[in-house]
Amino acid sequence: MRILIADDHSLIREGLRKILMEAMPLAEVQDVADSADLFKKAISEKWDIIISDISMPGYSGIEILKQIKEHAPNTPVLMLSMHTPEQYAVRAIKAGASGYLTKESAPYELVKAVQQILSGRKYITSEVAEVLAGSLEQKDQRAPHEQLSDREFEVFKMIVMGKSISEIGEILSLNVNTISTYRARIMDKMKLHNNAELVKYAIQNNIV
Repeated sequence: MRILIADDHSLIREGLRKILMEAMPLAEVQDVADSADLFKKAISEKWDIIISDISMPGYSGIEILKQIKEHAPNTPVLMLSMHTPEQYAVRAIKAGASGYLTKESAPYELVKAVQQILSGRKYITSEVAEVLAGSLEQKDQRAPHEQLSDREFEVFKMIVMGKSISEIGEILSLNVNTISTYRARIMDKMKLHNNAELVKYAIQNNIV
């Protein structure tokens, strides 16, 4: 059995490796620290499961997930995140993830999720199931931030966290004009007018 872990924090990678090796001592576990290496390894080698952080340098975890599913559709991917399911679970599952767990989940839940996915099933917690059920509402009934694309939502999160346009561009490896275009689209879709209103919205909707 081959497992690939992707996370930009070495302590997280080591922690995940330890948990998995204790539960599955015969497994071969490798790890990568950024989205570029993840994509390269994901499509050039065969893996029984990939466990990926949703927020890494370069492309977002959701975008890399979509690319992996396009080039290696049969490789299951379990997404890990420090964010609550309300923020990313629906996007991850719709993009092809086989499961979604927060990093605060207990070690036994990670092992349970991996084993269930390896058996050919998706791993959906009751919390994620509730969020997915809520997402089945009509498009015009969705909250404004739920109408953003995955990349727009990523930029939106960084703006409300206080990152400047140039900082966001550096993190996402995009030029400032592109980030400015994303910001304009976000404002238009959410019918807001400035960063202060974005921050207020994020606080009111528990996004930060």
